[in-house]
Amino acid sequence: MSTGTPRLAVLVKGWPRLSETFIAQELVALEDAGHDFDIWSLRYPTDTKRHPLHEQLKARVRYLPEYLHEDPDRVWAARAVAGTLPGYPEAYRVWRADLARDVSQNRIRRFGQACVLAAELPDSVHGLYAHFLHTPSSVTRYAAIMLGLPWSFSAHAKDIWTSPDWELREKLDPTTHGASFGATCTAYGAAHLRQLARDPDRIDLVYHGLDLSRFPPPADREVRSVNAPLHMLSVGRLVEKKGFDRLIEAFSLLPADLDWRWTHIGGGELKSAFSAKAEDAGLSDRISWLGACDQPEVIDAMRKADLFVLPSRIASDGDRDGLPNVLMEAASQKLPILSTPVAAIPEFIETGSHGLLSKDEPAALADAIALMARNPVVAADMADAAYARLVREFTMPPGIKRLSQRLDTMCQSRLSRVG
Repeated sequence: MSTGTPRLAVLVKGWPRLSETFIAQELVALEDAGHDFDIWSLRYPTDTKRHPLHEQLKARVRYLPEYLHEDPDRVWAARAVAGTLPGYPEAYRVWRADLARDVSQNRIRRFGQACVLAAELPDSVHGLYAHFLHTPSSVTRYAAIMLGLPWSFSAHAKDIWTSPDWELREKLDPTTHGASFGATCTAYGAAHLRQLARDPDRIDLVYHGLDLSRFPPPADREVRSVNAPLHMLSVGRLVEKKGFDRLIEAFSLLPADLDWRWTHIGGGELKSAFSAKAEDAGLSDRISWLGACDQPEVIDAMRKADLFVLPSRIASDGDRDGLPNVLMEAASQKLPILSTPVAAIPEFIETGSHGLLSKDEPAALADAIALMARNPVVAADMADAAYARLVREFTMPPGIKRLSQRLDTMCQSRLSRVG
C-alpha cells in the first residue's frame, strides 16, 4: 500500500454520473460531516456534463483499470504486491468459489481490480465503503479480505434485485467476510436484505432524502386551466424498468381533445427504439428528447411543466426502481406527480394524497393522465401535500447523520484491533 491520509475509501461503479445525483449528494454531505476519503471508480465517465455537486466534492478521484488488458503493467505490478498481503490466499479462495458459480469475464475483472485497489490503497485507510451491492461490493470485499480491513455498502435497486441470493447472503454474513454494515435507501429493499442476512441489524434503512438547500423554493404556480395544454415531463434513463415504452403507448390512447406534449430528460440504451416507437405512432411532433441534463436544467424543466410522469415497472430480468430521487425533486418544485405503485414508490407517494399511482399498463396510464388533466385543482393540492411530506419526512440530514455514525464506528473498529 502507498502512503496517504484518507481514513476511508469509497468505491463507485463510475464517476461522475448524471443519473446518480444521490451518490454525489451523499458524498458532499459526508465531507461536510468531516469524513476524509478518496473515491475509487471502476469506470471512467461517459457523460459530457456534470452536476454542480460534482464540482463541490474535494475528494481525490482515482480510476481502477476498467478493462484489465488495457493496462497490463499496472495490473501485473498490483498482482505481485497483492500476492504478498496476508489476506491474499483467503481472498483468492473466496474469489475462486464465486467464479465457480459465476463464470464470467466480469468476475475475473473484479478480482483484478481488487488487486489494484489493495496494492494502491493508502496506509491511512481504515475502512472501505461501496455504492451498490453487486460489482463495486465484490471488488471491495476481495480487497478488504486481502488487507484485513472492514467494509460496508450502500444498496439501491438493480444491485438488490438482479444479484443472486447466494451472493447477497455471503456479502451480508460476517462468517463469509460480509460487510460490517449495509445501508439501503428503501424499506422495501431493507426488508428483502434483512430476510437474507444472518444478522438483520446489520442492515440500516437510510433514505437518501433531499438537501433542500440545493434547490430553489417552489415557484408560485398558477393552477392550470382545464382546457389549457398539458405539458408533461419525465426524467429517467431510457431502460426497460422506467416504463417509457408503455407511456408512449398510453399517449396514443389519450382523448383526442387533450392538447398535450411530453419532454423527456435522460440517456439510455433504448433511445433509438423508443424514438422509433413514437415516430411509428405519429407522436413525434408532441415529444421532445432532451438527452442527459445537469441538475439546474432538470429543475428548470420541472418548474415549467404541469405534470411529472414516471411509469416505473419491474423489468424482465427482475430489475426495478427503489425510490427514485427524481420524484422528490419534482415534489420540491410542487410539480404534480403521476407514477406507479412499484417497489418503494408508495413509501413517498400515497396515491390520492401526494400524487396518483397508476397500474403500469398503457390504458391505465392514459386514464390517469386524463384524470390529472381534467382535475388541475386536485393535482395542485396533491403537489402541495407531497412538498409538505418531503420537508417533513424526506430531507437529507437524518440519513447522513446515521450513515456518518456507522462509518465512524467501522473505521474505529479497525483502529481498535490495531491498537
